Amino acid sequence: MQALLSVTPGGPETLELTTLPDPTPARGEILVRVRAAGVNFPDTLMIRDLYQIKPPRPFAPGGEIAGEVLSVGEGVADFAPGDRVLALTGHGGFATHLTLKSSTAVKIPDAMPFEDAACFIFTYGTSYHALKDRANLQAGETVLILGAAGGVGSAAIELAKAMGARVIAAVSSEHKATFCQELGADETLIYPRELDRAAQKALSARIKALAGGDGADVVYDAVGGDYAEPALRSIAWGGRYLVVGFPAGIPSIPLNLPLLKGCQITGVFWGASVFRDPAGHARNMQELFRLYGQRKLAPRISARFPLTRAAEAIGLLDRREARGKVVVTMGDM
Repeated sequence: MQALLSVTPGGPETLELTTLPDPTPARGEILVRVRAAGVNFPDTLMIRDLYQIKPPRPFAPGGEIAGEVLSVGEGVADFAPGDRVLALTGHGGFATHLTLKSSTAVKIPDAMPFEDAACFIFTYGTSYHALKDRANLQAGETVLILGAAGGVGSAAIELAKAMGARVIAAVSSEHKATFCQELGADETLIYPRELDRAAQKALSARIKALAGGDGADVVYDAVGGDYAEPALRSIAWGGRYLVVGFPAGIPSIPLNLPLLKGCQITGVFWGASVFRDPAGHARNMQELFRLYGQRKLAPRISARFPLTRAAEAIGLLDRREARGKVVVTMGDM
């Protein structure tokens, strides 16, 4: 097998393509021939030792995969060789072969291509958990999505629209705004690359105007940094502020704001929720597959890289240049 390994903390340039012995599934595990792996922002952090999960080195990044089962370990009854599956792996996905606990794998519909499957579970799982489980989003409500052109942001647009909400997509460039409009966003907002206090006030006022004056019912914040406070200031009374990620930095929030707004600040840690509530995760996955089958969801894959160039894929996210999803494909390696 081949794998792109992180052998020392650092950026994408530190990753090394390595040949390793093919793994063998242990009891309760399955061996998967990986066909595609999704690329996500945690990959950029994990290789730098900046993520909350720090695998021992050497390790392959890549937290979600899709492929076919090659063999099963002792005690596995739910899967058989030839089954098409996706899985949330945490890491290890940038490899041609991978063993994983059978309980973490999900069979995929026959009509779902491997590339779609590899770009499905992390973004749609995160955003559906955020909007449904954490925010209890209702039809007719207004959602502000920060970082709306990224993987989880673009998934949030589709899901919010499927749930009957009105969407304001906030992004950093005109071409990202166009992308969000194509996904169905009702309004788009381009925020500056850097914010001083005056720009923060202007951003908050602009959001309120687009939301209709009262502010957004739900804020989906996948950006953080200096954008968090003006977004929170623009929230409606009783709103729900979803903390999804902070590529722009971990913000400092004045705690008088949630008091004055009567709002909730809610953490979204989807990975932990999968393991703490597997039954709820299974229900969400079936609902997401149903929406996919109804063509209300479709991963927007903007770039594809072979495993030999997977470091470039991480670099795209590192520079915040990606729109939608980026995928690594294994080909015939």
